[in-house]
Amino acid sequence: MLLFALGFLLVILQPSTGQFPRACANVQSLLSKECCPPWDGDGSPCGELSSRGSCQNILLSQAPLGPQFPFSGVDDREDWPSVFYNRTCRCEGNFMGFSCGECKFGFSGPNCTERQVKTRRNIFQLTTSEKNKFLAYLNLAKNIPSQDYVIATGTYTQMNNGSNPMFRDINVYDLFVWMHYYASRDTLLGGSNVWRDIDFAHEAPGFLPWHRVFLLMWERQIQRITGDENFTIPYWDWRDAEDCEVCNDEYMGGRHPTNPNLLSPASIFSSWQVICTRSEEYNSQQGLCSATGEGPIRRNPGNNDKSRTPRLPSSADVEFCLSLTQYESGPMDKMANYSFRNTLEGFADPQTAISNPAQSGLHNALHIYMNGSMSQVQGSANDPIFVLHHAFVDSIFERWLRRHRPMLEVYPAANAPIGHNRENYMVPFIPLYRNGEFFKPSRELGYDYEYLQEPALQSFQDFLTPYLQQARQIWAWLVGAAVFGGIITAVLTGLIRACQKKKGGGTSSEIQPLLIESEDYNNKSYQSNF
Repeated sequence: MLLFALGFLLVILQPSTGQFPRACANVQSLLSKECCPPWDGDGSPCGELSSRGSCQNILLSQAPLGPQFPFSGVDDREDWPSVFYNRTCRCEGNFMGFSCGECKFGFSGPNCTERQVKTRRNIFQLTTSEKNKFLAYLNLAKNIPSQDYVIATGTYTQMNNGSNPMFRDINVYDLFVWMHYYASRDTLLGGSNVWRDIDFAHEAPGFLPWHRVFLLMWERQIQRITGDENFTIPYWDWRDAEDCEVCNDEYMGGRHPTNPNLLSPASIFSSWQVICTRSEEYNSQQGLCSATGEGPIRRNPGNNDKSRTPRLPSSADVEFCLSLTQYESGPMDKMANYSFRNTLEGFADPQTAISNPAQSGLHNALHIYMNGSMSQVQGSANDPIFVLHHAFVDSIFERWLRRHRPMLEVYPAANAPIGHNRENYMVPFIPLYRNGEFFKPSRELGYDYEYLQEPALQSFQDFLTPYLQQARQIWAWLVGAAVFGGIITAVLTGLIRACQKKKGGGTSSEIQPLLIESEDYNNKSYQSNF
């Protein structure tokens, strides 16, 4: 019944957030290299007439990159998004979006001035109704076409440098699968040659900020296509799990009765088609994933290579990882030692923090354990367990941020692998986000985790937040008022004392201050200072 009701939402779609804005996927935009669509509210590019933003040249980071990618000018993702566009909307204040028509994460209201913090909850703490609603929302996203975004089916060169656009429609869920693929795909070098040691979302400092943005965008999109502004992604706390606790038909789909590599026919996910899983085929054709169906979701949890992933992560693994004080170290890739990022991502041993790519720990361990669609990087987001898993990974990142309180400068500004420096824009997001912008506590981005909340403290902070924000906006006036008040106080105090000396002890009771009895008048401590 819920699925039927959600079907009516097909006619009230709201903007999504993702790859190429439909309004910019045309010859004119590509040849002019400008993506500054009009905001629907006033019809002006970037909502400039309403002071929401303006069309500006993109400012690219000039910081040096690491040695992992020894090429230049061969990949559309280099200096993202300059191969396609060098002018986009730059939004003011709390406005955001490819046309400045949205609010930044953590803000709402017509003028984006209302702060909000929503709570992500453990999937096993949801009521039956809440859990069923979440599953229905997932299925809805898989069956609704994105209204504002399309995907590229060819490289910029294959598009004849913009004169022959190659884009196609895609549903909302698969839009995010495609983005994950596009960020992690190999570089096509021509002929049958590819470069595999490149990834704009993994194996480097941007791994955690990139997936944080990915989840925020995915969460907001679900809120919009369903009209449920209170929706948040649930997480699966997999610490010390003995098996895949969500792999049953009540949650994310059980095992097929006759084929252990497939999902149970009783699960709504058994009918889903995966996309972007045939990387070798795309590489041999020197092409991109076109998002056509490539078969059902595959999953066989626990029947993985035990020599690589002998078990699921433990609480002790997580605690050791959180104790690491360095966010990044050394080459800042999967060979980094004593790196919190590399240990959480799973390329370093969760008991020693020494790099060991032959083993898979923490984040990587879950992917390998699922032994199917989720185990191949480029197509891993096809399995809806992906969002539950990465929500919990993000919560561990959040715990580290709260424990160590790093300054922004802790995130590497230079010499990280391509796309991962602090000021690099994340591939393939439009609107543009820099890696460093999401190296901050989640509450500043409008969300929290249920198991990380401190009720009394948080409620007090929530009470104070709007007043502190107002105070920041008018601090200069407050300082001026304080100075002026001090001057007035000094003048009044001087006049009062002068009058007191002039009147002496002969002042009659008729002209004494009304709130001071005559016998208390000479008691200085009774008089209050202004």
